[in-house]
Amino acid sequence: MLAVDVLIGVLGAGAVWLATGVRVVQQFERGVVFRFGRVHKVVRDPGLRLLVPVADRLRKVNMQIVTMPVPAQEGITRDNVTVRVDAVIYFQVVDPVRATVNVQDYMFAMLQVAQTSLRSIIGKSELDDLLSNREALNQGLALMIDSPALAWGVHIDRVEIKDVALPESMKRSMARQAEADRERRARIITADGEYQASQRLSDAAQIMAQTPAALQLRLLQTVVEVAAEKNSTLVLPFPVELLRFLERATPADAADVLGGVAARVGAPAGATAVRGPVPEEVAAAEQPLAGIEASAVDGAGRGAGIEASAEAAAADGAGPGTGASAVPEEPRGADGRQ
Repeated sequence: MLAVDVLIGVLGAGAVWLATGVRVVQQFERGVVFRFGRVHKVVRDPGLRLLVPVADRLRKVNMQIVTMPVPAQEGITRDNVTVRVDAVIYFQVVDPVRATVNVQDYMFAMLQVAQTSLRSIIGKSELDDLLSNREALNQGLALMIDSPALAWGVHIDRVEIKDVALPESMKRSMARQAEADRERRARIITADGEYQASQRLSDAAQIMAQTPAALQLRLLQTVVEVAAEKNSTLVLPFPVELLRFLERATPADAADVLGGVAARVGAPAGATAVRGPVPEEVAAAEQPLAGIEASAVDGAGRGAGIEASAEAAAADGAGPGTGASAVPEEPRGADGRQ
């Protein structure tokens, strides 16, 4: 009986000893075994794994992709602008032995390398690159972090710059710059449109100068467009060339021309023109016409006076008791001489 009890005790002790060496490795993990302090070359795969009690120590390493946010780092860019930049890094352990042996804590090491690399990339870049050319900066930052990470058995999947915080004064300056640039483009577009319009008007003026009838047709078309709106007042443009022609013409020619203009407009007989305020240019152009009209009236008055004097002289010569026309007597002096 004593032998049986001893055997049962030995078997129980062996079972307990074996149970202390059983480990479970998850699917997303790998096991690194240290036997008496030396790393075992064979990495334990996922599943139920048996270790040598007391001799072996198992260390599990996570093989999943780790998302690590990098705290915001403040730095000065190459063009002397103070900014705060934060980022995020994605990495994965590819060699569990190196990640366990070559570095004490690969998570903390990766965080420190990411912070220093981010500060370095800020100092080498300009503000415009941080705002608009982030793809190149992300690639450069990934290369800087990946260099020491390879020795730790870590692979950098990607690095992204999340946010770039600018000072308020810089934001206002950039807003003013953008507004000035938009205003400049608007002025250039407006000036370009005016230039093209002036070219078209110049071409049209040359064509109308070669064919004066086109200018008259354009004038009549404008009158028709104004009259189509059922306005009670019709404004008829008066060409300056016609005013200059009337200034050089005689009163009779001026009357003929004015009569022709009235006939073209189609004003009814006895109609009275109602005029609004006359611009200074039109008033200055009408002054020669007023002078011509006054000269015509003065000449007509003088001709009527001469004609009346002639009729009176003829009547006196034909009257009774007179053989000749009366001659006015010259005044005499004090001594009786003429």
